[in-house]
Amino acid sequence: MIIVSPSILSADFANLERDIKRVEDAGANWLHIDVMDGHFVPNITIGVPVVKSIKKVTKLPLDVHLMIENPEKYVESFAKAGADIITFHFEASKDINGLIRLIKSFGVKAGMSIKPKTPADVVFPYLNALDLLLVMTVEPGFGGQKFMQDCAEKIPAIKEKAKDNLIIQVDGGINAQTARICTQYGANSLVAGNYIYGSNDIQKAIKSLV
Repeated sequence: MIIVSPSILSADFANLERDIKRVEDAGANWLHIDVMDGHFVPNITIGVPVVKSIKKVTKLPLDVHLMIENPEKYVESFAKAGADIITFHFEASKDINGLIRLIKSFGVKAGMSIKPKTPADVVFPYLNALDLLLVMTVEPGFGGQKFMQDCAEKIPAIKEKAKDNLIIQVDGGINAQTARICTQYGANSLVAGNYIYGSNDIQKAIKSLV
């Protein structure tokens, strides 16, 4: 099964509940929420209050991607706001094992992400403790960037080392064509924003990814 997690970064924020319902009704599995702080990445998006509000209007699991410095400071707040998965960046953490334990202590799935220039082997020591490993195929910070295939080429090495139930997620430039590349490499979760929300037929767009 391929888990499709539409990114609300590409939704209409003036009509966020409507756009969440659109992907929910169209067959999305999760909802991907990009949290950016303007420091770890050069953009600012949403925070805890919005996640708390989203939780009230959807039954989809909230897949919260923290592109922020000092993620350990905010884990409890996002967990209590309703996050079902919290993904932090390898590059932003000083104590990865401690952060994984912290996330799981709130009954939330723990994910870790790596930027395009970060090699695959840095994640190997943590794969057994993680629920999800997110491979970025664009530089984090903005939607609508072009897919970087060399980043997706990290997936087979990660899959070889990973436990069978690890979710290997890919985010960045995902469409019907790049989704095939990622799933053939071994990914089983795909994040897509512009491709889904920019489509005239959201249900068809989601189905084309699986």
